[in-house]
Formats: sequence, C-alpha cells, structure tokens
Amino acid sequence: MTDLVELADKKSNVIEFTVSELSGALKKTVEDAFGNVRVRGEISGYRGPHASGHAYFTLKDDKARLEAVIWRSVMGRLRFKPEEGMEIIAAGKLTTYAGSSRYQLVIEAFEPAGAGALTALLEERRKRLAAEGLFDDSRKQRLPFMPGVIGVVTSPTGAVIRDIIHRISDRFPLHILVWPVRVQGETSGAEVAAAITGFNNLARGGAVPRPDLVIVARGGGSLEDLWGFNDEAVVRAVADSDIPVISAVGHETDWTLIDYAADRRAPTPTGAAEMAVPVRVELEAALSSLNARLEAGLLRLFDFFRQRLSGLARGLPSTDQLLALSRQRYDEAASRLIRTLITSLNHKKNHFNGLARQFSPFMILRPLQEKRRNWTLHAGRLPQALVSNLARQRHDYETFARRFTVAPLVRLAFHSKQTLTSLSHRAAVAFQRIYEHRQQRFKELCRLMKTLSYENTLERGFTIVFNSQKEPVKRACDITKGERLILHFADGKTGVTADAEQTPPATNTPSPRKNNQSNSNQGTLF
Repeated sequence: MTDLVELADKKSNVIEFTVSELSGALKKTVEDAFGNVRVRGEISGYRGPHASGHAYFTLKDDKARLEAVIWRSVMGRLRFKPEEGMEIIAAGKLTTYAGSSRYQLVIEAFEPAGAGALTALLEERRKRLAAEGLFDDSRKQRLPFMPGVIGVVTSPTGAVIRDIIHRISDRFPLHILVWPVRVQGETSGAEVAAAITGFNNLARGGAVPRPDLVIVARGGGSLEDLWGFNDEAVVRAVADSDIPVISAVGHETDWTLIDYAADRRAPTPTGAAEMAVPVRVELEAALSSLNARLEAGLLRLFDFFRQRLSGLARGLPSTDQLLALSRQRYDEAASRLIRTLITSLNHKKNHFNGLARQFSPFMILRPLQEKRRNWTLHAGRLPQALVSNLARQRHDYETFARRFTVAPLVRLAFHSKQTLTSLSHRAAVAFQRIYEHRQQRFKELCRLMKTLSYENTLERGFTIVFNSQKEPVKRACDITKGERLILHFADGKTGVTADAEQTPPATNTPSPRKNNQSNSNQGTLF
C-alpha cells in the first residue's frame, strides 16, 4: 500500500492531450503527409448523392478498403459520374474524421482506370439502354426529303458548323438554326440533351421556327473526348425526340451511344449535311429531265390520238351521204303536204256550199209552227181535263166518307182508355215504392247524422268552447288572459272570461258535468 502511494506522488514527464487535441494533431499530420494522392480502386457501396448533395462510398481492392467522399461542389464538375463497381483512379487528399476516429479520402477528381474500364462501362450502359428498347428500329423515324429548317447542335466556334453550313449552302440553301453547346467536358452531355429537348419544345409557327431535322455534330477525338455523347441523358433525349435526329459525332470509325439512338448515323458532319438535304442542281436537272419526258410523252400521246381521230374520220360517211335520205324524205313530205292542204280545202268548201244550200228560213219556221199547233191542241184539252180530274177526286172523297163511321172511333177510344188506366195504376204503384224506399233511406241518414252529431256529445255532459271570433278552441295554450269565451252546452250558451293561470291536467279528472256546472255558475275559465 505504501508503494502505491509513493508512485502516485511521483510526477510523470509525458505530455497530456485531450481527445480533440489528439484528433486535430492526427488530422494535420495525415493531411500534411498525404495532401495530394492518387488512389486506384473499385467503387463499392455507392447509392447516389446524399440529400445534401455529397456522395459517400468506399474504394476497395482485394486486401483493403478506404472510405471516400465527394463534396457537392465537386460532383457538378466531374466528367464521369460514379457508378457501383466502376474501377477508377481518384485524385484528392487524405484526411481524418474525428467523429468516428477514421480516415477518408476526399476526392477532387477521378477518371476510369484505363480505356478498358471505359469500354467496359460503355458496353454495360449500351446493353442496359438497349434492353429498355431505346435502340429499336421501330422507334426510328424517316428523314424528311426536303426540310425547310435544320437545327444543328454543336460548338459555334469549331470547324464542324462551318463545314455543315458550307455543305448545305452548296447543295440546297435553307434556314439553319444553331444551338451552341460544349462538345467536350463535364457539362457537354447535359447541354446537348437540353439542346435536343429545346428544339422539340419550339412551337410551330412561333417567332423561332421549329426545325424539321436536327443534326448533332462534333469532330473526331478519343473515347474520353467523346464521352459526353455517351451520357445517358443525351441518349434518352435523342430517343424521345419527335424531330428526326442525325448523329454526326466523330469520324467514321468513332462510335458513341447517341449513334444507336439516332434515326440516322452519318460518318462525318459533312456526310450528315449531305443526308439532310438533296442537291438542288441535281433536283433541277431531274425536274428538267422529267419535264422533257413529260412533254415528249404528251406530244406522242397527242399524235397518237390525232392519227386515231383521222382514221376514224376517214371511216365515217360524208355529210351529204348522211343527210341525203333525210333530205329526200323531207322534199317528198313537203310536196305531199301542199297537195293535201289544197285537197282538204276544196273538200271543206264543197261541204260548206252543200250546207249553205240546205239552210233556209223555212227550216226554222216549220218547227215553230209545229210547236204552235201542239200548244193550241193542249190548250183546248185543258178545261175538259180539269173537269174530269175534279169529278174523279169528288168521287174518291164521297167513297171515303161513306166508309168512315162512328164505330171505329168508339172502339179506338175504349181501347185507349183501358191502356191509360193500366198505365196509371202501374205508375201509382211504382211511385209508392220509390217514395217508401226514399223515406226509409232518409230516416237512416237522419239516424246516422244524429249519431255523428256533436249534440249527442253535449247531451253526455261535454261543452264546446268558442272564442270571440266564434271559432272552436282546441288547446288551452290558445287562450289569452281576459279573452271573452262562449261555452256551448246541450241546453244553451253562456259567456265567460279567461283567467291567466292554466291548471295542469290532474290524474283524477272530475266528471265533465260537474265542471260544466261550476263554470256555468262562476262565469270564469281556469
């Protein structure tokens, strides 16, 4: 025990550090020793940028693992985006993270580990996009034969745009729209994708004409230089474009993913211009040739029809031959018509003369004289006929008068009297029956009315209350204080004045007759 106390009293000469001081010293030592390093490894555990924009993952090889981080400000400048399993060469500095006592690599730039890695990454991306159907031939569109406006996505300062403009101007001058973009670097892919989308978003008939064809062009270069045209955003923009797209990236031996998605691939930018428009001179020559062929064909056709018409005309008879028979028939008909008219006129004249000779005044006077003789004869017979008719009617009347005696009238009157007596008796019996039936029905209705009448209720001791307007009162709440009321009993009416108090209904209600007598004596309603 004594030895322990002695040891505690001795002072140590070792410097004491706090945890923060020691962590800061280690951080400074590591950063000074490894301030700029290049590390080769495979990306593992990459899940994309964090919500803050930073990316955290691990670099590994077959023996060790190294934590790595890419800050948000660096992510926007990278030419290649990190992907799970990609082998890279990262440049940055080594530092420590005191919160968990670990060291990590802060990456400021990286590139795939060699052309083989880029090729493998490019092949993997090509297969994935092909599996989505972005390279299918069914998605590709036909190029317009003669576009009115051509959009070009390329650098505005390079030789590519000058070659395209010069070639189009030589072949078929038209309107060219240039969308300037960077064709190399970290932002080239995003700019090219935005340019293709922007051309598609232009409205037809707007201030800026919408292109009928888009050319994406760039000169030749290495795989790293052309990597922006392998960007997934560019491929999707080309595949989704409603405007046909010609890819003219690099030389004839250079291939990028945009070549698979484009509607046509051109070996060079100049070849893209030749695909885009026809040769105006050749079109004019072709049109001239077709026009000459058309004129020659029309001339030959006209000559053929002219010869055919001449042959048909020679086969037709002449006008005199066609009209000879008709003319002869006309002349014969005309001559016969004149002779027929003269003959008919003579015949009518002879007939009229014959009738004129037969027509004389004696033909009119003779019927009149005949009628006059008939009238005179009838006039002489008229008095005798009247006398004969009168005698015949008098004889008929006397015969009828002799037949008409009093006996038939007496028999008719007696028969009518019997019939009338029978009918009178039957009418009296029927009337008596109807009267008795109606009287019985009337008595039944009187009994029913008396049974249903409120007067029977009053006879049993009830009372009807009327207000000053002579309307029946059905509830006590309808009565106001001082209101004049009329009580209707079975034997008469009496007037009362209402009190303000309302007595609630009791359990044992007194008889109605007693209440009525009380109200009648007091003259006040409670």
